[in-house]
Amino acid sequence: MQTRKKYIFITFFASWLLLFFFGGDQIRRLVFLSRKKAAVLKNWPRWTDRSLLKSFADPEELQSDGGHHKQSAKARRESRINIYKHSRCRMETCFDFSRCEKHGFKVFVYPMEREDPVSESYLKIITSIEESRYYTSNPEEACLFILNIDTLDRDHLSIQYVHNINDKIQGFPLWNDGRNHLIFNLYSGTWPNYTEDLGFDIGQAILAKASFYVENFRPGFDISIPLFSKEHPQKGGERGWLYQNSVPPKKKYMLAFKGKRYLTGIGSDTRNALHHIHNGKNIISLTTCKHGKDWEKHKDTRCDKDNSDYEKFDYQELLHNSTFCIIPRGRRLGSFRFLEALQAACIPVLLSNGWELPFSEVIDWSKSAIVGDERLLLQIPSTVRCIHSDKILAFQQQTQFLWEAYFSSVEKIVQTTLEIIKDRLFRRESRPKFLWNTLPGGLLALPEYSTHLGDFPFYHLQHGSSPTGKFTAFIRAVSPVVSLSQPILKLIQAVSRSQHCAQILVLWSCEKPPPPRGRWPQTAVPLTVIHGRRKVSDRFFPYSAIGTDAVLSLDEHTSLSTSEVDFAFVVWRSFPDRIVGFPMRSHFWDSSQSQWGYTSKWTNEFSMVLTAAAFYHRYYHSLFTNYLPASLRSLVDQLSSCEDILMNVLVSAVTKLPPIKVTQKKQHQEASPQQMSKSAAVSSGNLHFSQRQDCLNRFAAWFGYMPLVHSQLRLDPVLFKDQVSVLRKKYRHLEKP
Repeated sequence: MQTRKKYIFITFFASWLLLFFFGGDQIRRLVFLSRKKAAVLKNWPRWTDRSLLKSFADPEELQSDGGHHKQSAKARRESRINIYKHSRCRMETCFDFSRCEKHGFKVFVYPMEREDPVSESYLKIITSIEESRYYTSNPEEACLFILNIDTLDRDHLSIQYVHNINDKIQGFPLWNDGRNHLIFNLYSGTWPNYTEDLGFDIGQAILAKASFYVENFRPGFDISIPLFSKEHPQKGGERGWLYQNSVPPKKKYMLAFKGKRYLTGIGSDTRNALHHIHNGKNIISLTTCKHGKDWEKHKDTRCDKDNSDYEKFDYQELLHNSTFCIIPRGRRLGSFRFLEALQAACIPVLLSNGWELPFSEVIDWSKSAIVGDERLLLQIPSTVRCIHSDKILAFQQQTQFLWEAYFSSVEKIVQTTLEIIKDRLFRRESRPKFLWNTLPGGLLALPEYSTHLGDFPFYHLQHGSSPTGKFTAFIRAVSPVVSLSQPILKLIQAVSRSQHCAQILVLWSCEKPPPPRGRWPQTAVPLTVIHGRRKVSDRFFPYSAIGTDAVLSLDEHTSLSTSEVDFAFVVWRSFPDRIVGFPMRSHFWDSSQSQWGYTSKWTNEFSMVLTAAAFYHRYYHSLFTNYLPASLRSLVDQLSSCEDILMNVLVSAVTKLPPIKVTQKKQHQEASPQQMSKSAAVSSGNLHFSQRQDCLNRFAAWFGYMPLVHSQLRLDPVLFKDQVSVLRKKYRHLEKP
């Protein structure tokens, strides 16, 4: 037993000696640190080549994480608790789902009061909500509530700061401690700390905020939105700057920045260091001290040179000619230049530690932006220099998609915010992230229709698939069937003989009842009569009877052969996201009238294919009915016209592409009133064109721009009208008179 104790003692003593000799330095360091709580932090390593490496920062700067983090962790926690009393809110705990069960996702805006000042930007937000398909004027139907108080600018030094919000909202009977409320905010806090304090208790409300700090962001509850200026358009917005001929992707300047330099205060650390990477050649980093009232009081030795260099470059020119754009934090985490860089296809290089990026819940920013570190600024040039040209072009293309899908207007920012909340509430019908990050985007991929990618017309090419090999013929009938020689009966026979036809649906929109089943032609495919409401918009209703991806839309007076139908369907299967058909029309800008014009002249250029004889995907029925506002559908019903124009405008707005025309034996004539005198017919025709032109301008006004795209492409069968034997031609009947 004594021998065993000796061995244990010797082993312990030897282990202690080894620890002392090989790890003693670390032990002594821990002892000293425990005795001296206020000791200086460990210095940065003493590099052996420090004489060759020029230092651009003081040691104190390197120890600091930046202006935003100088507050202690305890102070930040206390500040956060003061700002967000419900910091643990989630949809399951702070949102009443039962309000959304009966009437679905409806949004109510508190009625505006004259005495409450409202900024131009907040008015755009309110207008976008009131014009959306989710708006309701009845609070009893509402699932979500929006305040009529302008909460965008909560800097109490601003002239747009609204005082006594707490007192006002407590008097609202619907407030309920903010439950089921959405609050928008662009600016919070003020000099010098710019905290995220909004100056009132938001309660359990969802916060849609710009410059969101990750520590204050409540995942799955709050929404980070981009900072936008008061000039940001309410609708439409400008297109992105990247065009198909913008190759090569690397531009004149590799990396660029031009903006303010803060001499003191929060946000000054990063911007004061930007001059270190400027080389005047392919890296342009320009700052100016000349802003604010008392900038000269804080003027440093670099200001004069910085101000002089700043004037040598135009900001718009830099955006156009730069591959990467530095987006440093300002006083707050967000910046206007973030959206400016997206539009310009200048890949954002973000230097804003702790910023919750806009719509990060659904947008994958790793495909369109470089997220840098403010503390590692000097590594940015070498980092972007290593990115391959293929990836640069992919990033640029993604910036254009994101800009046009979610950020080009206030309306799209608001719509994206609402759709994210809606997806949280109805998870079974929520969009997968792929739909948000791929053309045409989450706003145009309705989850009510489907969440399966193969059901949409946009993703077949990416997944190497094709739509179904059959189509549904959908014929709108407005006249009674009184003769066996009527065009609709001949049309049914021609279409039914197509090898690709699965069924024929007749939308009966006539006052008189349809003929009995025995009066319809005998067909090899099912023929079903659907009773409509005698509204022209009915032809684009998403009927459950449509069982195929492809829809062949036809008017009762259309004349087509079976060969024409077969060839057009084969073409459509290669372009399932577009309208493919026969009769074409075009639009033009009438400078004398300062409006859009409509023409049916037979020219080489067109922008519309009329749905009197056209193929398209059945998804556009759902989009027409559920995406477009009721006011546009009411307009086409009131005029009993223009529904085909509206469908063309909608599809072009979704795809950013023109329709496709295929060859046709006979030129299509627009339906004209019958049994009229010649002069009356001319007068009626002029009125018809005038109405369609008016519709075109109203549609463009609602979208905020003209979505239609011109084209000169017509697709014909191989060997069409070539001087060869007809036996070698697959669609030989197309050439017969």
